[in-house]
Amino acid sequence: MTEGLPPTEGVDEATRGLDRMPTADLVRVLLDAQGRAADAAHSASQSIARAADVIAARLRAGGTLHYVGAGTSGRLGALDAAELPPTFGTPPSLARAHIAGGSSALTAAVEGAEDDAGAAGELDSHIRSGDVVIGISASGSAAYVVTAVERAREAGAFTIGITSTPDAALAGKADLAIVLPTGAEPLAGSTRMVAGTAQKIVLSALSTAAMIRLGKVYDNLMVDLVATNAKLRRRALRLVRTLCALDDSAARELLDAAGGSVKVAVVMQQRRLDAPAARALLSSCGDSLREALES
Repeated sequence: MTEGLPPTEGVDEATRGLDRMPTADLVRVLLDAQGRAADAAHSASQSIARAADVIAARLRAGGTLHYVGAGTSGRLGALDAAELPPTFGTPPSLARAHIAGGSSALTAAVEGAEDDAGAAGELDSHIRSGDVVIGISASGSAAYVVTAVERAREAGAFTIGITSTPDAALAGKADLAIVLPTGAEPLAGSTRMVAGTAQKIVLSALSTAAMIRLGKVYDNLMVDLVATNAKLRRRALRLVRTLCALDDSAARELLDAAGGSVKVAVVMQQRRLDAPAARALLSSCGDSLREALES
């Protein structure tokens, strides 16, 4: 830190004079700065991997994944939680997002909400000892997030802190800190930029890795997707067609017989089973398509 400020509050010398740059140069400088986000995420890969394994283990045992943040960090947590059900076929209750200021803060700034440590107590009734809580704060000092993580840890939940400030309160309160050295923002203090991009990268990697460990992916295919629109129905059909080496007509008939489940359809075809038997086999294999096909 400089003069007691977190790194995200510093001034990036490379972006001085932004307001005087030609627009093409301005855009290039802003995009170049975003490259630091990926570098920061890569530097924390071991911590991210450990966190993903813990998340998978706790979800497998019946736990819930909670995202806690304020402002941009809270919105990114809500985004990640919302994308798990359609991508991986998880129930909406598996991942829950909590943002300082409540649901209205998803679309508009709620001034002072991140400083309201008392509001974190409202999460107590939602968090159990077998859960995982991810606290997200670029500065690592948002009282709402730090207090929520502290209380969750006391309740027996496993806590993960994602921050760009190594010696921040959040890093010290969490069971596992994922520190992203994003440094000064191209627009001083605007953590929706590089720090926010790094958080998005980490959250996507965390949840995707955990879902893969839970058997929600076969090879690199989303075999647990929920076909809730025309695009996803076409994707489901394409997956069955590809994995079972069938034409469109046969793949559609098989998918219909499987109740729209790609996994069930593939097991039916490859193991020569009817739908109930295919579901039973998947269940006995922890819902892993690979295990069901190779067992």
